[in-house]
Amino acid sequence: MQLFSIFNAMLLGSAMAQPIAHLHHQHAAKRDVVVVTETQIVTVNGEGQTIDYVHASADSTTEAPSTTEAAQYAPTTTTSYTPATTTSSSEAETSSEAEKTTSQKEEPSSTSSSAAAASSSSSSDDDSGSFSGQTKGITYSPYTSSGACKSKDEVAADLKKLSDYSLIRLYGVDCNQVENVFQGKAEGQKLMLGIFYMDSISDAVSEIAAAVEKYGSWNDVTTVSVGNELVNNGEATPSQIKEYVATGRSALKAAGYTGKVVSVDTHVAIINNPELCEYSDYIVFNAHSYWDGTIYPEGAGSWLLLQMQRVWDACGGDKDVFCGETGWPTQGDANGVAVPSKENQETALSAIASSCGSSAVSFNAFDDLWKNPGSKNVEQYWGLY
Repeated sequence: MQLFSIFNAMLLGSAMAQPIAHLHHQHAAKRDVVVVTETQIVTVNGEGQTIDYVHASADSTTEAPSTTEAAQYAPTTTTSYTPATTTSSSEAETSSEAEKTTSQKEEPSSTSSSAAAASSSSSSDDDSGSFSGQTKGITYSPYTSSGACKSKDEVAADLKKLSDYSLIRLYGVDCNQVENVFQGKAEGQKLMLGIFYMDSISDAVSEIAAAVEKYGSWNDVTTVSVGNELVNNGEATPSQIKEYVATGRSALKAAGYTGKVVSVDTHVAIINNPELCEYSDYIVFNAHSYWDGTIYPEGAGSWLLLQMQRVWDACGGDKDVFCGETGWPTQGDANGVAVPSKENQETALSAIASSCGSSAVSFNAFDDLWKNPGSKNVEQYWGLY
């Protein structure tokens, strides 16, 4: 996996959120505004590259994000890289606004009805979701449109559509998802596994270890994430994250795993709480330009590249940085100039793939009709396929 770093990009952008509650993951609604007035020219892996936002306004201002704003998720195998140097830079005027919804346990939304089910991209026969811009990996959740667990065969059918991705990212262990994905994934595909509930870390590790022993090997696992956007959602302090990661790392080591262990949060949470950088083997964050509100889909790649730089800078340039979740909704309400549509989703993901796709995971494989619609009515519609 190729990891990008960009030197001295001075921006306070903002990001997205992610799953919460019960067996189901729900994004915490959040919006951040990033205003860029000038073009940044940076060097990425030795090659000069122009970073230019496609944005709506150069003079709007809002208050800075709170210290609890953040990201989530984990990557694939990490490789060392040489930090890029800035060949030319200009000060970027920035402002951001964030709105945070605290995680809560919730049942599947009642709006996931027959009408919604008709458009479900779960294990349907519709393979029309071909996607031209491909990232390193893609996230996957093993739930039907009603929120029930998918069967092993349904998971296998889903994964056939995702065979071109190098990495599949999971958020938890419920619904036998680890063992089902091990059995259904393509040969050579790697897994980024997740422990979602901090009150059952040891149990989750036991489930992961059992699936690995029966259906694969630890070599198939690039990373295990312990917690997802917990600081962002106000569910944990950085010191608690330290304890959770230490507990997970110890249990995983006892089970025979010696790979990477991380805790995922939003990029804003990491920037505002740089001590989080100390606890993970490398830095994984979640960021979605849709929630920025001033970025058109054409600018999604440049925007994400700059968020990578901001996180890398905040962490002192000492560790690799990876985006564990990024995407664009296909239905729902506009957020400023960010308009949900299938066409805009493909434009955004293609831009991301071109800019930093080898360092990013697309969200999400299929629509999540079991979720609540959320503040912008977009939560159910991030599926690529």
